[in-house]
Amino acid sequence: MGIEERVAEQMPRMRQELAELVAIPSVADPRQFPAEECARAADWVSAAFRELGFADTALHETADGSKAVVGSRPCSRPDAPTILLYAHYDVQPPLDAEAWRTPPFTLTEVDGRWFGRGTADCKGNILMHLTALRALGDDIPVNLKLVVEGSEEQGTGGLEDFVPKNADLLRADTILVCDTGNAAVGAPAATVSLRGMVNVVVHVDALPGELHSGMFGGPAPDALAALLSMLTSLRDEHGETTVHGLPHDQTWSGAPYDPDAFRRDAGLGEGESLLGTGTVSDMLWARPALTVLGIDCPPVVGSSAAIVPRASARLNLRIPPGTEAAEAESALRSHLAAAAPWGVAVSVETEATGSPFRADTSGPAYDAMRAAMREAYGRDMVLLGQGGSIPLCNVFADTYPDAELILMGVEEPQCLIHAPNESVDPTEIERLAVAEALFLRSYANAGTAAVAADPATSP
Repeated sequence: MGIEERVAEQMPRMRQELAELVAIPSVADPRQFPAEECARAADWVSAAFRELGFADTALHETADGSKAVVGSRPCSRPDAPTILLYAHYDVQPPLDAEAWRTPPFTLTEVDGRWFGRGTADCKGNILMHLTALRALGDDIPVNLKLVVEGSEEQGTGGLEDFVPKNADLLRADTILVCDTGNAAVGAPAATVSLRGMVNVVVHVDALPGELHSGMFGGPAPDALAALLSMLTSLRDEHGETTVHGLPHDQTWSGAPYDPDAFRRDAGLGEGESLLGTGTVSDMLWARPALTVLGIDCPPVVGSSAAIVPRASARLNLRIPPGTEAAEAESALRSHLAAAAPWGVAVSVETEATGSPFRADTSGPAYDAMRAAMREAYGRDMVLLGQGGSIPLCNVFADTYPDAELILMGVEEPQCLIHAPNESVDPTEIERLAVAEALFLRSYANAGTAAVAADPATSP
């Protein structure tokens, strides 16, 4: 029986187990869901991989209090390369439950897709790993290591802190970071470029307290109006992000993102205008992008005829490879201070920063993955950028400079990750499980040279 048939045979079990894992509301924020839910998910993942020969699988507490599932499965070949499998078991909160067409934590099939929080991001990738390994059975000719993170969605850096402090525990020749996705269903891809990010909260103080808009409006400074003026300065008339000191004319040289496909993926109508002067690919993967995530100010209902004395906004700046996070943070702070009108007081609080990432695709692991994807999908794998940020990739790259990092996964655009109605196409889990199994089998020989060149990667 071939790999495709073995994976197909595993699909009913895969669905059942994905349903079990999705039913655990493992949001890594105890203000929203009990911490016990993440503990349940970690135990579930640990037991599933222990059953597959990861006998030393254990939960390791990280600096932010989350627990990472870490384990290994050595093979008998002394010259075999080592592959680290990554995913995360925590999920985004469901957000507006009324906006879901199905219960958020119940796997539900609608029109061939499986809906539920985490079906794609990232529990679908955990099941993809498990299905690939089960299809191979005892015939896994590489050393395997595993790390499944428990706080990726919170961005609190638990695993980023853990990796360099436990470098030998996770050291590998190739790392499969399975938390991205294909260009579309049935269109295999590896993500080779990630934007970094700077998250800040900007506070504007204009008055000691509220003042009657009739008695004082006009000469008295308005904090909310000042904040809006500052935010407007961060984009030009075309919608390009225009933070002083950051270039915004870069271009993307990889596979393009068709504008019509982008409109469909974003839920925009045909012919609706898109922002910026570059292509969709340029704007998503090669240029900075500033998003206003939230504003603290009086709500419409309940507001009074008073001048707002203070207001705040939470900003997310995505930065492309070639721009350092510290440079972007400094530029954003300087821009906001310079854009503040009327002498209002401005303070900027940095929440988080993350560096951009660009993968080296010239090694034997990429060659083996290209061949595996071609066999699994019947078409060539393309190289994509992603507008999101995965700071852990830079930590992996810095800690293991000789390792190849391949970013892949089941999260194609229709999945609506981080939004209500997250879903996964089960054929993506199936095909990627085939591809991963084929890769693990074929890379055994391709990666032997890497082990010979760097014996430190052996378990």
